[in-house]
Amino acid sequence: MARQLLSEIKLGEEEVIKARRMVSQELTEIGAILLSREDFLRFTNLTSEIADFSEGIAFYLVEIMDHNWTVPSDIRKDLVKLSEAVLDSVLKLRETMMVLTYGSAKTLEKAKEVEIAERVVDDLYRSLAIKILSSKLDVPVLLLLRDTIQLLENSADKAEDAADATRTLSFAI
Repeated sequence: MARQLLSEIKLGEEEVIKARRMVSQELTEIGAILLSREDFLRFTNLTSEIADFSEGIAFYLVEIMDHNWTVPSDIRKDLVKLSEAVLDSVLKLRETMMVLTYGSAKTLEKAKEVEIAERVVDDLYRSLAIKILSSKLDVPVLLLLRDTIQLLENSADKAEDAADATRTLSFAI
C-alpha cells in the first residue's frame, strides 16, 4: 500500500515537471508580449519544488515502515499535525493563485494567509525537531524523521516564497 502511494506521488511529480516545462515553453513563445514572464517562471519553479519535497517525504516514511522502525505515538501525532499545517499552507497558496486575477488587494490578502500558515509550520517544526533529537530513537529512524520534518518545513517555506511571487504577479496582471 505504502509503495503504491509512493509510486503515485512519483507519477504526480512527473506531471508537475511536465507542466512546468509546458509553462516554460509557453512563456518562451509568448514572452515578448508578457512583461512578467520571469515571475511566472519563478512561481512555477517554486511550486514544483514542493512536489519534489513531497516525493522525498513519502520515500522516507515508506522506508521507516518497510524497516518496521518504531516511532513513538507522541512523535507520530506531532508529525501528523506538522503535515496538516504544511497542507494548510499549500492549500492557502492555491487559494492565492486562484484569486490572482481578482486584483492585487485580494491576492495580497491571501498571500498574507500563506505567510501566517507558514509561521504555524515553523513553530510546529521547531518543537518536533527538539522532541525527535531528544528522544531515544535508533539513529537511522531519528535521521529519517529529522529529514522528513525538514522537507515538510521546506515545503511551507516554498509555499511562502511562491506566495511572494504571486504578490509580484498581481501587480503585473
